[in-house]
Amino acid sequence: MRKIRAYLSIEKNQNKVIPFLSVILGFIIGAIVMIASGFNPIEAYSKLFQGAGLYGDIRRLGETFVLATSLTLTGLAVAFGMRTGLFNIGASGQLLMGGFVAVFIGITLDLPKIIHMPLAVTAAMLMGALWGMIPGLLKAKFNVHEVVSSIMMNWIAVWTVYYFVPAYIKGRYDTESATIKSTASLRVPWLTDLFNGSSMNLGIFIAIFAAIAVWFILEKTTFGYELKAVGLNKEAAKYAGIHVNRNIVLSMMISGALAGLAGATFYLGYTNNVKIGELPTLGFDGIAVALLGVNTPFGVVLSALLFGVMNAGKGFMQAATKVPNELVQIIMAVIIFFAAATLLIRKLIQFTVRVKTVPTPVIETAQDSSDGGEK
Repeated sequence: MRKIRAYLSIEKNQNKVIPFLSVILGFIIGAIVMIASGFNPIEAYSKLFQGAGLYGDIRRLGETFVLATSLTLTGLAVAFGMRTGLFNIGASGQLLMGGFVAVFIGITLDLPKIIHMPLAVTAAMLMGALWGMIPGLLKAKFNVHEVVSSIMMNWIAVWTVYYFVPAYIKGRYDTESATIKSTASLRVPWLTDLFNGSSMNLGIFIAIFAAIAVWFILEKTTFGYELKAVGLNKEAAKYAGIHVNRNIVLSMMISGALAGLAGATFYLGYTNNVKIGELPTLGFDGIAVALLGVNTPFGVVLSALLFGVMNAGKGFMQAATKVPNELVQIIMAVIIFFAAATLLIRKLIQFTVRVKTVPTPVIETAQDSSDGGEK
């Protein structure tokens, strides 16, 4: 017990524990709501996890991974912005534009798969970076808040796709594009066979690589240290000789590129076409994923997996137990609420374990980051 108290007395350790407590509290409150509604929570949760493939159904597990893949990338996009002092709420628009360009290339070009697929994915990443660069430039040059400009860019993306899809790549219906060629698809036979015909695709490797790349940039490079320094204090960073405006633009471009990759994995690996008039919710879900993952790459991956499990299993849970899908949304909302209410959870930890919080020294944190940047 003393070791637990000593561990939880440190603020940095409490921040690691809070997301797990948030998940536990979310499931507990969900169970209470189920009992009050006349359902059996043990049976419902069992079916939820079964529907997500956690009991050995490899096909359902593949669908869980597919849903988690795009969420990982949008979560990384938001988390990267947060770590560098920027709130990229335009991930949905960046995802949509990246996905649209990937689908356009996937439909109009006729190339071998070894060229076609990487070209479509790269184009999606570049388009996402371009769409993120615009709010970054407005922030750097005119101090326009990135929340306002990125929200506006979301709707510009929606209406851009609304015009170009029916005009140039219309499918069977006016409301959707044609289907991409198989050479542009992220699906490959060996993964499909491995997961018993699920939508599992190469996007999962893109997401894993992106998480590692984001961790490396932020924790092991001087460039990442400069980005975080700008996010913490612009004036201090400028005084230290860091090019603030350039780093703001680059940060938004990297964040947008990650969202563009999410668009590639979603449209090239899952849906295979683009529908008009829809702003994908994955970008907004990425905010919740980043929040629960404490804006760290590893935390984002775990958070995205949790969201993937919940989304993949809720339909099976409803079919098997008649528990409404909306209850899963309640649980997820409660989890995010507790993840956001860090002060409340910290007080709960202090009350339960009877510890006093010892703040992490700022100098020590700065030295740790500096050491990471020099390696």
